Amino acid sequence: MFLFKKDNLTMGLLLGLFGPIVGLLVIYFFKFSFLNFSTFLDEFIHTNALITSIGSLCLLANAVLFTIYINTHRDNTAKGIFATTLIYGIGILLLKIF
Repeated sequence: MFLFKKDNLTMGLLLGLFGPIVGLLVIYFFKFSFLNFSTFLDEFIHTNALITSIGSLCLLANAVLFTIYINTHRDNTAKGIFATTLIYGIGILLLKIF
């Protein structure tokens, strides 16, 4: 649990980048494992309903990380996680609009 002991912005940015990716992989393995991964990503990107639902669930992984780091008073790491969550959220919103 070394990751939960450090408090720096760079680590928060890295955790924030990888959290939604891990969330996407978990969703793929539990719900869409009958598809090959590239087909799943194509469906995710091109289906408006999936962009919203899966995108939100992926960002939930960052919400969990953010909560852990806020509750343990590691605010710099939490700032990094929050910043990447905003970037992902804006990206999902743009993907849904266009």
